[in-house]
Amino acid sequence: MARSIDPQRVAERRSAITHSAAELFATHGYERTTAAQIARAAGLSSGSVFYYFADKAAVFRSIFELSIPEHTELIARHIDRTDCLDAILDIVDALAGESLDPVAPGLMVELLRRLDQDEELTAVVLEDARLSAAALTTLLERGIAQGHIDPGFEPAETARWILSIVDATFLNADPEQPYDPRPLVRATISRLLRPIGMEDR
Repeated sequence: MARSIDPQRVAERRSAITHSAAELFATHGYERTTAAQIARAAGLSSGSVFYYFADKAAVFRSIFELSIPEHTELIARHIDRTDCLDAILDIVDALAGESLDPVAPGLMVELLRRLDQDEELTAVVLEDARLSAAALTTLLERGIAQGHIDPGFEPAETARWILSIVDATFLNADPEQPYDPRPLVRATISRLLRPIGMEDR
C-alpha cells in the first residue's frame, strides 16, 4: 500500500531546506554548497534534499520564488490607496528593508552569477520585477492624475528606476558594516516624485 503524503509536512520540509540553503549559499556560494550540507543544516537525512527538490538549482530558485507571494501580498495592501506617493514609499520601504537580511548581500552575488545559467531562475526574477513595476506604475499614474506626483517622467520608466534604486540597496549592502538604507532611499524617491514647489516631508 502506498504511503500517503502529508502536504503540510512536505511544505515544512521544503521551507526548512530553502531557508537553510539560503544561509549556506550566501556564506559559501552556490558551487561550494552541497546537498548534504543543506540537508544537515535543515536537520534532515543526507538524501532528503533531492526528495523534495529536483536538483540544487531548484533549491536555489526556491529562495527567490518565495518573493512572489510575499510581494503580491505587499502590493495588495497598498495598490488601492489614494495617497499614492506614500503608498509608493511604503512599498519601497518594505522592498529595501529586505536588504537588511544578513544573507541578502551574499545571495545577490550568487543570483547574478546564476542568472545566465538558469532560464527558470531568470523567469522567476523577471516575474517578481514585473509585478512590482506594474504596481508602482499604477500608483504613479494615479498620483499624477491627482496632481500629487511630478508628471514630468513617464510612469513605467519611472517605476523601473525606482526598482533600480531598491536593487542598489542590495548591491551596496556591506555585512561587515550594516546600515539601514531605507531613509536615504525614501528621501531619494520622494524628492524625485514630488511636484516642484511641494515641501519635502
